Amino acid sequence: MKLGLSSYSLYSALKSKELNILEAIEWIAEQGGEHIEIVPMGFSLDDNPDLTDALRQKAEKVGIEISNYAIGANFIMPDEEQYEQEIERVFKQVDIANRLGVKLMRHDVAWRPIGETSILQFEQDLPRISAACRRIADYAAEYGITTSVENHGYFVQASDRVQTLIHHVNKPNFKTTLDTGNFLCVDENPIKAVKKNIHHASMVHIKDFYYRPEKFDPGEGWFQTPSGNYLRGSIVGHGDIDIYEIIKVIKYSSYEGYISIEFEGMEDCKKGSKISLDNVRRIWEQV
Repeated sequence: MKLGLSSYSLYSALKSKELNILEAIEWIAEQGGEHIEIVPMGFSLDDNPDLTDALRQKAEKVGIEISNYAIGANFIMPDEEQYEQEIERVFKQVDIANRLGVKLMRHDVAWRPIGETSILQFEQDLPRISAACRRIADYAAEYGITTSVENHGYFVQASDRVQTLIHHVNKPNFKTTLDTGNFLCVDENPIKAVKKNIHHASMVHIKDFYYRPEKFDPGEGWFQTPSGNYLRGSIVGHGDIDIYEIIKVIKYSSYEGYISIEFEGMEDCKKGSKISLDNVRRIWEQV
């Protein structure tokens, strides 16, 4: 296991300027993290080769790896011109990933509001989405990069939809960034979903949530699933997901890649990230 942290876990510190992304890399190394996943929120690498080079050099200096580069994208566009522009934009992001020195890159594929996320709508959008992913995977293959879709954003979040997209793209370098907690956001059992999709994973996120059923409205700080249940991000190991069983599934699968903590709780992000790292490391040894 190579355990590390997504820079998204430190987003509130990056946004407030408590840390910059170079300081975040150093902080992760100090906590015993073995890698950082770069998510350009709170900073940007667009048209910024100096910062891109500085990130790579900083990681080398402090002795950790840059595991994955994760960006947003949406191939549901109103016309052909905007569709092509979005694909070209992601091509440029692949160039950035190569400059970072990573061999893994996650890009989003589609977004729709919850009211438009039916299986019928997914089937209608699937040909355009998969065609875009196929072209990007081919482009990334020239650099030896594996691209991936993450299970988030409601529309392409359930395990079966992720698998369906992977099979339609049908490229050996297109897989999934498997977020172990995000299945709960679409009311899917996380343990069962992780068992289904772990063999398709190029990257694994570990995340935890507090869960309340629909009849208990917990108020501020929570969001709802499509079925109306309530979730709030937590420190890994403090929430209601069976993290012990999740980690056991990963540990005894064929997956041997990076594991990245994605903390999005209400606690101080550095404290929450540190405890999450320590908990996953400890639980990994116990299961």
